[in-house]
Amino acid sequence: MIRKIITINEDACNGCGLCVSACHEGAIGLMDGKAKLLREDYCDGLGDCLPACPMNAISFEEREAPAYNEEAVRRAKTALQTENIRTESQLQQWPVQIKLVPVNAPYFDGANLLIAADCTAYAYGNFHNDFIRSRITLIGCPKLDQVDYSQKLTAIIANNNIHSITVVRMEVPCCGGIEYAAKQAIQASGKRIPWQVITISTDGRILD
Repeated sequence: MIRKIITINEDACNGCGLCVSACHEGAIGLMDGKAKLLREDYCDGLGDCLPACPMNAISFEEREAPAYNEEAVRRAKTALQTENIRTESQLQQWPVQIKLVPVNAPYFDGANLLIAADCTAYAYGNFHNDFIRSRITLIGCPKLDQVDYSQKLTAIIANNNIHSITVVRMEVPCCGGIEYAAKQAIQASGKRIPWQVITISTDGRILD
């Protein structure tokens, strides 16, 4: 059938993976450092991935493609949830505390950076697969540490080739400190880096 479906310009794609997180159907994945439309029948053609792409590498086209298979998407999500019960750690480096991590480390080169409030990994059950996987992880709690992370994060961003930044915080007010520190660090670094903030509710839901 002829229908509207996404197309990805691999030359423009920087491999940040933001579109993968934005695609609720699991149609997109990363292969060889580039976003790929893995299952055409998983793409519903609504384009939630388009605004998530900082490189404008995703667009719509009308062409011959299999129909959107809602039932297959549902089964795949159920299977993934079952698999994730037995998931292994996705952590790629140590240490993870913002206070302890070195400013210059090999794993920062080309990294997709995750800056997360401590509590988020406990509140959100699938944290490793949805957030830590394919990212370098930094964690902290501005309330308990009683420190402004901006200076340390600025040094990390300014002195390394960071591809993207994802900030994951709780909905509680004290978590605003980690979001503020990341925003200040990006601005102070003088770099233009795609970034997003994801807020987790106290009962473990993604709010935005």
